[in-house]
Amino acid sequence: MRKQREENFFAGLTRREFIKCTAISVAGLALGPSLTIRTSEAGEPFTFAYISDAHLLVTDQGKEHRFARSLIKAVKDVNAMAPQPDFVLFGGDLAQLGKPDELALGKEILADLKAPVKMMVGEHDWYLDMGDKWRELFGKPTYSFDHKGVHFVVLNSVIVEDYWTSPKMTPMQRMLAMAQLDNPDGRPFTVGREQREWLAADLSKIDRLTPVVVFSHSPLYKLYKNWNFWTDDAEEVQQILGGHEKVTVIHGHTHQVLTNRVKDISIHGVLSTAWPWPYAPKGTPVYTSKMFRSDPFNNFDGCGWGYVNVLPSGQADKTYMLWDRNPMAVTYNRLKSKEAGMAPPERLSGPHY
Repeated sequence: MRKQREENFFAGLTRREFIKCTAISVAGLALGPSLTIRTSEAGEPFTFAYISDAHLLVTDQGKEHRFARSLIKAVKDVNAMAPQPDFVLFGGDLAQLGKPDELALGKEILADLKAPVKMMVGEHDWYLDMGDKWRELFGKPTYSFDHKGVHFVVLNSVIVEDYWTSPKMTPMQRMLAMAQLDNPDGRPFTVGREQREWLAADLSKIDRLTPVVVFSHSPLYKLYKNWNFWTDDAEEVQQILGGHEKVTVIHGHTHQVLTNRVKDISIHGVLSTAWPWPYAPKGTPVYTSKMFRSDPFNNFDGCGWGYVNVLPSGQADKTYMLWDRNPMAVTYNRLKSKEAGMAPPERLSGPHY
């Protein structure tokens, strides 16, 4: 399988590109077209992909609505990966207003993926009925699993304090309030005490040297509170994760190329298939390699999917597969040296899947 992966990647490269890729590989920066996980104990390599933030609306257009077509495109892109990933993460906000038919449409589209799907919930999926339909369709919003030497954790990080009971809000009023970018009457996202206790108990069962990958819809740090690009108990979650040597957090919600490093925890945002967000006016981490402004007349610009290469060390290189742009890579070495935002990201050429 490794030989096939190398042949798929190098086929079609120019001589200069081949030399460049060979040099990078010697340095330990595998730029394969997928997420390859290797444990420090020479565990079996494997691949997973992600799709996120589809924000599906059910309209008379059905699957011809541009958000639905974008999700369908992402599914086709992932299905074109060779070899296929072991699983695909969906990173939250499958629906726009949390309606049962929006979530059902998303499940129908994602069912076309060849690989198994791991689901994560977003606020747009949750606050119409407080997750009732989500649980019915997809199961528990908080869980963990082990796969080929790596421990994965999926959190519901969009828990907010009740501000809708007094004064009384209808379910749709609550959903519309949660769905807006700037909600001055809202409350910040949290993981919450119950999940923090669960996380601590879950991680206590694994060796501290085992690589840990955490999926969280909101970033597990405090970026920009006015837009709720923020998790209020982030420091408490980071303290729990800090007991492990190799931790990578992958989050949705921010719809952009976004990277941070908090102590020894690497944190990467992922792209949306629906639309890109602008960068917050303050607080963007120094590590972040920003996208250029997206083209407002191009539905696909600034959007896409992505992958991460987890290195033999257990650390990760993140690659953004932006539609209509060259892919962007933020490597662990650059992140560790605090140069991610000081130099342009790696621009990948040649075949990517």
